[in-house]
Amino acid sequence: MATNEQVARVGAVVGELHRLLRRRTGARVGRDPLPEAQVELLLLVRETPGISGKEVARRLCTAPNTVSTLVRDLTDAGLLARDRDPGDRRVLRLRVTEAAQARMADYETNRAALLDEALAELDPAAREAILAAAPHLDALLGALRGHARPEPPGRAPGNPVAVAPSRPA
Repeated sequence: MATNEQVARVGAVVGELHRLLRRRTGARVGRDPLPEAQVELLLLVRETPGISGKEVARRLCTAPNTVSTLVRDLTDAGLLARDRDPGDRRVLRLRVTEAAQARMADYETNRAALLDEALAELDPAAREAILAAAPHLDALLGALRGHARPEPPGRAPGNPVAVAPSRPA
């Protein structure tokens, strides 16, 4: 059984790895990374084209007005498109633009290159252990996604005050 110290260390290393990758990849592509909330929204919309703003708010556990602001900012930046649902004109359907797809692909390519370069500096056993851990980290991610934090009594669903912060071009 893992000790509290080991578990805390995994969380700290994963968090710092994420932050460092974002900063270094952003520098490598020559632009600042998007805010975490915008990245999360773009990743969700890329994964689920045509998703509604209401569904985005539910899936990201955030307030609808927060999603509206994110959508507006990403639309203004040319990274997100809004289309009216043909069945219900009150509903907006979201999709990433070609510019967003290109930006995300560029970011992912540069992030992979950065990781490849760093992995090449490690001894072969460490490199193989890290690469072999990827499926287990995917399983951990799935377990964490399955443990969505329930809303405390008296709070509206999606209230960001009721949800612990968590963020992932």
